[in-house]
This record gives sequence, C-alpha cells and structure tokens, in this order.
Amino acid sequence: MAKPKKDRIVLGQGDGEINIDYTNLRSAVLVLRAINHELRRSIIDLLEENERMTVTEIYIRLRIEQSVASQHLAILRKAGVVSPHREGKYIFYSLEKERLSQIAQLVTELAE
Repeated sequence: MAKPKKDRIVLGQGDGEINIDYTNLRSAVLVLRAINHELRRSIIDLLEENERMTVTEIYIRLRIEQSVASQHLAILRKAGVVSPHREGKYIFYSLEKERLSQIAQLVTELAE
C-alpha cells in the first residue's frame, strides 16, 4: 500500500516553524533544477535581454546546435520558466517572470 502524500510540510527553524505547501515545494524544486545549468541560465539571460526569441535566434547567439537549444527550452518550458507563443510559423519563447518571482519568494522564505 502506497503512503499518502502530505499536503503540507512543516520545517522547524529556531523558535518557529515554516509551513510549506507540498505542491509548491515540488514546483520550486523543478524550477531550481531547471535553472541549475549553465546553458539554461544563458538562455534565461538572453530572454531577459531580448524579451522574446525563437529557437533559431537562441542557438545562433549561443553557438550551439538547434537540437541542444530545443532540449534545454523543453526543460525550461516544463518547469514553467519559459512559455512559447506561436506567431504564424514561428514560435517565440519568453520568460514567465511571475513564476520566477513566486519561486524566488519561496526560496527566500526557506532561507530566512
């Protein structure tokens, strides 16, 4: 019989406790793993500078293979860090800044 998943996790910290929603924590872990790679951080930096870019623009600027850029964008997309927007035959990628802000806030709460 499988263990039931907890909805909340309580972490002890000094005199107080931190209550964390399990779903939010798993989501944060997914994002942190996604951005914990030098090439993916380079993609994020490019998207911060340029607002939105195609895969072609990204792999040309980073001087990598198209398939490598696509694989890393897929990881970032799955983590919710970037989102694709189709315009005609082109797919533009942009950062999900609100999502990154939420994760940064959760990490800050854990670090305090």
